[in-house]
Amino acid sequence: MKQNQLKLKNYMEDIVVLLIEEVIKDKDICKCEQCRLDIAAIALNKLPPKYIVTGQGEAYAKTDLLCRQFRTDVLIQLLDAIDIVSKNPHHNTF
Repeated sequence: MKQNQLKLKNYMEDIVVLLIEEVIKDKDICKCEQCRLDIAAIALNKLPPKYIVTGQGEAYAKTDLLCRQFRTDVLIQLLDAIDIVSKNPHHNTF
């Protein structure tokens, strides 16, 4: 009998990465990999982790994304992070 490979994962990372794309697409900001990662890191440090282990846990976590307050909380942190990174980019601009 083959055992499933279980993996511990902070599902909040997936949510933040997904919503970053939605939020920055129409903004006049740098969209390079460095800035995207800085935005994600700042937002994730202010959001509670959402750890999952199983496929069932992932499905449960996805239901949180449908909750307006949960989505709003993530968007607020992303917008704050975008503002911080836009004012203090970590890369050289030419």
